[in-house]
Amino acid sequence: MTTRLYNFNPGPAALPLEVLEEAKESTVQYGGRGISIMEMSHRSKPVEQLAAASEQLLLELTGLQQKDYRVLFMGGGASTQFAMLPSNFLSEGAVADYILSGSFSEKALQEAQYIGETRIAASSKAEHWQRTPDVRGLKVQANTAYVHMTTNNTIEGSRFNAFPETGETPLIVDMTSDLLSRDIDYNQFSMIYAGAQKNIGPAGITAVIIRNEMLDRCSKQIPLIWRYATYASNDSLYNTPPVHALYLTNLVLQWTKRQGGVQQLEAINRDKAALIYEAIDRSGGFYEGIIATTDRSDMNITWRLASKELEQLFVQESEQQGFEGLAGHRSVGGIRASAYNAVPRTACQALVEFMVDFQRRKG
Repeated sequence: MTTRLYNFNPGPAALPLEVLEEAKESTVQYGGRGISIMEMSHRSKPVEQLAAASEQLLLELTGLQQKDYRVLFMGGGASTQFAMLPSNFLSEGAVADYILSGSFSEKALQEAQYIGETRIAASSKAEHWQRTPDVRGLKVQANTAYVHMTTNNTIEGSRFNAFPETGETPLIVDMTSDLLSRDIDYNQFSMIYAGAQKNIGPAGITAVIIRNEMLDRCSKQIPLIWRYATYASNDSLYNTPPVHALYLTNLVLQWTKRQGGVQQLEAINRDKAALIYEAIDRSGGFYEGIIATTDRSDMNITWRLASKELEQLFVQESEQQGFEGLAGHRSVGGIRASAYNAVPRTACQALVEFMVDFQRRKG
């Protein structure tokens, strides 16, 4: 078997090796049925059972009840949700509040502006996204349709550690890069959406966790295919879903449960991130963290070196040593290590050893 790389890709990202091994065994034959899961009708009993089991698993892992929430699986990625969300819930005369903390929260706002009236409720753009805005005392207006925020900023490497109290106004969150990575009260959110390709599966499928009462609010003025209520009433099978991606997501959710769920994974993730942040902070300025220490993400760890040339050399040498995906996002540069749930501690420890050696040789 070819030696596997230390995979720090930001998304599509690392998948658990045991999930990949199990998926390999089921690619040709699924459940002893003589055909692959990729060849089955989405109206077949196995696919119906797969969708139902995946919904139950995700609710269980987030500590949510089906009497209160539904899980919808659909294609299009989280970026599609940027437009689908206001199409369903931003009605004429109402305003959608957006909390800006990074590039993806800005993109969500831009899509909503095509649909209706929006308002920036809080922003840290003036500080170059180096921290998250303080939202603890957020004021919500009477005509606010919903409040939207991105809980973890994949590009910048920051996250929210506190969430606003919005009262009766729905709080809707993009959790693409930190869903199931930490133990928080998921009941505080009226809707959660996440592209699977960070922590819960492969690219090609998106999970939406939505309060049942929100389904009654979906606009009747948009096509059926754009309504969350359509997916809920058809158990995510209104049209052909990305079946293979759903299958892999189910395997990752099972793996997540076997690891001890979000409580155990949060402790593991905190320890992994601490290894790398400690190497940054102890480097005497050779490595410089980008984000305020109180807002640092455990999922996406970002830092800079003294010059772009040195950063390019760091990435080049890291690739030669078996590391994958350490270049920062093209819009910001620098270095980024994405240490999602499936990234083992050994990979983070190996990265720290490489960082120390690189500083010894180039510092």
